Amino acid sequence: MLSRFRHLSKPAIVTTIATACVSTMGVAPASSQILPEVWGTVGSIDGLVSYGAGLRFAGTALEVGTGKEGATGADFLTFVPLPVVSPYVGIGYYTGDTTIAYSGGIHISAGKLLMIGGGYHSVRGVNGKLGFKF
Repeated sequence: MLSRFRHLSKPAIVTTIATACVSTMGVAPASSQILPEVWGTVGSIDGLVSYGAGLRFAGTALEVGTGKEGATGADFLTFVPLPVVSPYVGIGYYTGDTTIAYSGGIHISAGKLLMIGGGYHSVRGVNGKLGFKF
């Protein structure tokens, strides 16, 4: 097997391998590679600040947060998998007067490692999101 490559010089082999490595660096991961995504969210409802955090894995997510009058709870989100923009809808359970919550919004890929987004939550109000992909 090595006798086949005898006519190639060592610099030519190194250059070929380096070119192959560099050309694959910009390729996005295959859709079969499921990567988690985490984010933090800050919002406002009725003049009060609300907070939350979420974890997305395999097209679904769990988001926990606190809203008006100290209501705390969790939401189950499901995403529509589009290349750059991923819209979502969700339903959750919160303490306080409003026990069932609903939400909707979008996540936008801002590079390979960053996500920004926004949405509306019935308990936590209008919110902005900033997250990271692994």
